[in-house]
Amino acid sequence: MNINVFVIGDIVGKPGRLILKDKLKPYIDSENIHFCIANAENAAAGAGITEEIAEELLSYGIDVITTGDHVWDKKEIFRTLETNKSVLRPNNYSPLAIGKGYVVKRSKTDAPVGVINLLGRVFMKPIDCPFRSVDEALKNISKETNIIFVDIHAEATSEKIAMGWYLDGKVSAVVGTHTHIPTADEKILPK
Repeated sequence: MNINVFVIGDIVGKPGRLILKDKLKPYIDSENIHFCIANAENAAAGAGITEEIAEELLSYGIDVITTGDHVWDKKEIFRTLETNKSVLRPNNYSPLAIGKGYVVKRSKTDAPVGVINLLGRVFMKPIDCPFRSVDEALKNISKETNIIFVDIHAEATSEKIAMGWYLDGKVSAVVGTHTHIPTADEKILPK
């Protein structure tokens, strides 16, 4: 089964939201996109996300919102993290933290798509190991689908690349996000 998935890196502030408001739905239609994932941890004035902004972004055609180290910056998101399965926090936060770090949702073609949100450790505040965390999430998600996307929100590109190699053959794609870490190191791995 072929599925077209569109992944958007960090949406930053009002300018990022406005471009999506104008362009995302037409792009989804013109490119026959079946599923859209976006990192929106900086969507609220460049730091954090609110419930209102999450709902706004989902209304534009985003299926799953991932976050990162700024997920807790706006307390207004706490209720959304508990109640809206389409808004994720990094899975490698404590299991006692609000919200979930992965989800399986149906695409426009009715295919189940798994999304796992991770946070890197290099140059970040202490957090659980993303490698152990992704293994745990995969045990659950792989029962429902083999279409799995991982967003690792991290500072170091080496950490993102290591995650890609670690998950080669286990997931469909590993994408790295973080606004001030632009790179052009995309690869198609052997498996």
